[in-house]
Amino acid sequence: MPRPQKRLAAAAGPDKKKLSGKRTKTEDAAQASANIEDSGPQKTSASKNCVKSLSSYWLMKSEPESRLEKGVDVKFGIEDLKAQPKQTTCWDGVRNYQARNFLRAMKLEEAAFFYHSNCKEPGIAGLMKIVKEAYPDHTQFDKNSPYYDPSSKEDSPKWSMVDVQFVRMMKRFIPLAELKTYHQAHKATGGPLKNMALFTRQRLSVQPLTQEEFDFILSLEEKESR
Repeated sequence: MPRPQKRLAAAAGPDKKKLSGKRTKTEDAAQASANIEDSGPQKTSASKNCVKSLSSYWLMKSEPESRLEKGVDVKFGIEDLKAQPKQTTCWDGVRNYQARNFLRAMKLEEAAFFYHSNCKEPGIAGLMKIVKEAYPDHTQFDKNSPYYDPSSKEDSPKWSMVDVQFVRMMKRFIPLAELKTYHQAHKATGGPLKNMALFTRQRLSVQPLTQEEFDFILSLEEKESR
């Protein structure tokens, strides 16, 4: 059964999302993730192993508002995820090598924030979890998909996806503007969001989070919006 398309990235190279869920939980790990190059298929196994050690928590971007990409509506918000059978779907369409490598690093049951991007009010809308680890993204072979990649071969696919499952909505929507306020303050004070990839690697549609970042963002649910 075809699933709704998610707008994650449009083409190989830098992630097109301008604003689209592993084990080490230190700030050094977050900085290391920012330093990994957006390498191509020649990515070495050593580099892949480095990615695998970066995070247990993720932020994944998708577009909640309708927009046509090669004639296909790429809208996919958290309400669309909730509406899927078993509230589960594949996270396809990633066409940036670093974001792809983060997908390949994900493990079962790891948590991810569902981030609404490229919309009137970007921000974190809810929580989901990884329910199937990385496997070939079928859209790379589909000529009717906006994510078709004729350079990718079925015996050596370039692009991967994972399956995610809805966990819950945030108790309140956490807007980008609020996160940015904390990021700016934490850069001066050494707070949890000082190195957050959302601001240091803005174009990536799949980003790692440290446990400190993840826990701080969850704590914002109980606070009034700044």
